[in-house]
Amino acid sequence: MIIDIVKVFVPSAIAFFIGIIITPLVTYYLYKYKVWKKTVGKIATDGRETPIFNKLHKNKEVGTPRMGGVIIWLSTFITIISIWLIAKIFPTDITVKLDFLSRDQTWIPLFTLMAGGFVGMIDDILEIKGNGGYIAGGLSLKKRLLIVGFISAFVALWFFAKLGITTVGFPFLEDFALGFWFIPFFILVALAVYAGGVIDGIDGLSGGVFAAMFTAYAGIAFYQQQINLAAFCALIVGSILAFLWFNIPPARFYMSETGTMGLTITLTMVAFMTDSLGGGHGVFVLPIVAFPLVITVLSDIIQLLSKKFRNGKKIFLIAPIHHHFEAIGWPAEKVTMRFWVISVVFAIIGLTVALIG
Repeated sequence: MIIDIVKVFVPSAIAFFIGIIITPLVTYYLYKYKVWKKTVGKIATDGRETPIFNKLHKNKEVGTPRMGGVIIWLSTFITIISIWLIAKIFPTDITVKLDFLSRDQTWIPLFTLMAGGFVGMIDDILEIKGNGGYIAGGLSLKKRLLIVGFISAFVALWFFAKLGITTVGFPFLEDFALGFWFIPFFILVALAVYAGGVIDGIDGLSGGVFAAMFTAYAGIAFYQQQINLAAFCALIVGSILAFLWFNIPPARFYMSETGTMGLTITLTMVAFMTDSLGGGHGVFVLPIVAFPLVITVLSDIIQLLSKKFRNGKKIFLIAPIHHHFEAIGWPAEKVTMRFWVISVVFAIIGLTVALIG
């Protein structure tokens, strides 16, 4: 039991310090090559201008680098590979037990984190080169959704064909059999969670939210004796905290797509790995644990539907909802910290439901 606790917490602390160490070097190159949007402006999902957003963020859109999410997946990768190498080069009882890179629990989430981070980095680079932020440059939303769909489809096929997973767990009830429909369901969940990545819009907001969610799944995995997966989730939390150290107002850099794509896809993978595969209900509690992402996506959908069917009338001053609170006069710090509070509360609720279910 003690070694399991150490196995979970030590990599998290190591990742935090590695992130702190590598950040000055990453920051140097981000500022040297001016990795930020060159013009202020954003286009909404429906193709219209966003004057309220542009007014709120006119002094934040330029001059602050994107691609801060590199800190998260790079420190995660360095930590997990370093521990694995130490266990291989210096195989002792302790080093071998601390190694949590395993085919059955951590290969898939590590793959999705790195794959999503790499694709997101390409999108960030193209967006910067496009010299117009969301107005010109970067991968289109359709292309990004196709990429996320492709990655999740690959993993879903692995679950279905290799691992024989065709069910989803429900608390207090029998597992629900989906059969082949497990694959499209898996993809749909991944796309929905990825859509919540638009929460990365205020200094410190996304970092705190994702840290709470991965902490909850670390607890769920640990309870289900998926110790390697629990260690991986805690490792990500440590990496996020290192990023968050430099992302709190005023942010040294933004997480951007290289962070949100990797984290959202990986969150989906972790949810499914703590479901039928781990004898739990990781997917059922995902909307609870990820409640901030849910309300973010819903606010966007509600806004779009309202403008479409109510002759352009809006429900929110601006969507997603965290920008609405900015627009009505809340300081950005208040919005961020209240979202953090909500994230922790719903992470606890989701963890509790998963444990007692």
